[in-house]
Amino acid sequence: MTQRSDALDLDDKVFVQRDPKRIARSLKRSAERSKRRKGSPLQSAMSMLNFYINRAGRNLPAAQKKKLAAAKDELRRLFGRA
Repeated sequence: MTQRSDALDLDDKVFVQRDPKRIARSLKRSAERSKRRKGSPLQSAMSMLNFYINRAGRNLPAAQKKKLAAAKDELRRLFGRA
């Protein structure tokens, strides 16, 4: 469901990777390559990450939530917004 959007084409299983840095790098790469996004690459990447977290909701294990929160921090760092 979240592998394609109108703004970004995501790598397969990007959100279930174990390393938050890999998740962030993958989202950054997808956002920067996209020519269909409306906002900045950071906005688009963060939006997709938040969308996934919100859609998974209570079904998302605590460990995965922690990794995705760390991916948000890494994404900010990658875009120079630490």
